[in-house]
Amino acid sequence: MAKREQIEFDIQGMTCDSCSSNRSSKPVVERKVEKPGSSVGRRDGRFDLMVIGAGSAGFAAAIKAAELGYRVAMVETGTVGGTCVNVGCVPSKTLIRAMDQYHQAGSQRFRGVHTLRAALHWAQIIADKDELVAEMRQSKYIDVLAAYPQVTYIQGRARLTRENGVEIDGKSYTPDKIVIATGAQPWAPPISGLRVGASHDSPSDYLTSTTAMELKELPSSMIVLGANAVGLELAQTFARAGTHVTLLELLPRIAPFEDEEISQALEDYLEEEGLQIITGFQTARVDKSEGRYILTGSQDGKDITLDADQLLVATGRRPNTSGLGLEEAGVRLGKRGEILVDETLRTENPNVYAAGDVTGQDMFVYTAAYGGGVAAENALTGAGRVYDVAYIPRITFTDPQIASVGLTEEQACLQGYTVEASTLPMSFVPRALAARDTRGLIKLVADTDSDRLLGAHILAPEAGEMIQTAMLAIRFDITLTQLRATMFPYLTNVEGLKLAALAFEKDVTMLSCCAG
Repeated sequence: MAKREQIEFDIQGMTCDSCSSNRSSKPVVERKVEKPGSSVGRRDGRFDLMVIGAGSAGFAAAIKAAELGYRVAMVETGTVGGTCVNVGCVPSKTLIRAMDQYHQAGSQRFRGVHTLRAALHWAQIIADKDELVAEMRQSKYIDVLAAYPQVTYIQGRARLTRENGVEIDGKSYTPDKIVIATGAQPWAPPISGLRVGASHDSPSDYLTSTTAMELKELPSSMIVLGANAVGLELAQTFARAGTHVTLLELLPRIAPFEDEEISQALEDYLEEEGLQIITGFQTARVDKSEGRYILTGSQDGKDITLDADQLLVATGRRPNTSGLGLEEAGVRLGKRGEILVDETLRTENPNVYAAGDVTGQDMFVYTAAYGGGVAAENALTGAGRVYDVAYIPRITFTDPQIASVGLTEEQACLQGYTVEASTLPMSFVPRALAARDTRGLIKLVADTDSDRLLGAHILAPEAGEMIQTAMLAIRFDITLTQLRATMFPYLTNVEGLKLAALAFEKDVTMLSCCAG
């Protein structure tokens, strides 16, 4: 029987000082299961691979190396699990779903159903969120790590010292290969009066996506700076909890990297829920007076002053590369501090690879995991696998959700395709009619010369459950003709993809149920 051992991990944060200050807490006890007879690294202190960072990319790299039969060291200075489970996907989607339920209780769509929205216990929701995070960190990371005896976990701060030398809290190692997977942290633009924290003793005096999800009390008002995925999700979540939210975006529209029709439709839905949205907003200064944030800026040359109890800055993320000794090791960085890699995820140092958010690419947990495996295999075997992310589906978990894959209509035109697009309102999808929720649309972008699908863009409740079908169609060159001939189950929202494909050549309002 496997022996259970109690090991303490101090919950300090991610791989950087700034994130550590956001996760300060008393130490908690986490379990690690050791296999009988497992050994720790090589007796000479050397490893085939050292992975710096214990998030999604780091774990994928370590597991891939272990499966290939190599000895691995995994180094982490903060909390095991990285961004997604600790301060990203898991906690945010938990809060989003909780507020979905709360919102729906007060906005019943069926006339014969009457519901009562009672009091909201925000502190309990936060406590439940924290409990889920701890459970998933244990089951999906710590227990998983314990199942691989080839992997040695080292708690400490790593710094590259030469071509393949690593120093961890004063102790030197010389692994054969290195994968850097230190992730990223919230980034704030240089705005006058906005103090960016540099340490636990000098934290930022505004909310980030991390600290916003740790609030034990709801603010009465909040300004959210940035209307891409993170800003949109948290803005709607707090608005549904009862906070008056003002959402600001520098670019001309919210969700600025999505299809324009989807951006505009989502803006309309959010405004119907009471969010104040200002696009094209140039922030000039942030001040704090009597506990309130005062933000001054302009829109179309007109000065605007806003104030709120809290300010949430959701303007992007910055790779965690400071203090790693990368220059000394011959690892080149880009303008945003990202590690520059080639198509195999190798840096300019042939012994060092990088994967995940630290490369500044994509910044999705699933691409980080994929990249970690690619980097480890290439580093150890010279396989030369290409990091291929040509067909990445992405989801913004607003309500309705945005789900996209492939090219937008504008992107396809710029790339020289002969483009035709079909836009199908969700009001033409029978499942949406039955659910009394016809918010949203499905837009397909196709190349008329080849009949191939180039992009799919969906705004709908649970759109994320639909996008993978479109991704497979694009990935495997399924034509519109083939998509139209494919059977879809009825009543489902994903049937809307077939209807949108039919709309290229038919008036779908003239179709009977299931007919195509």
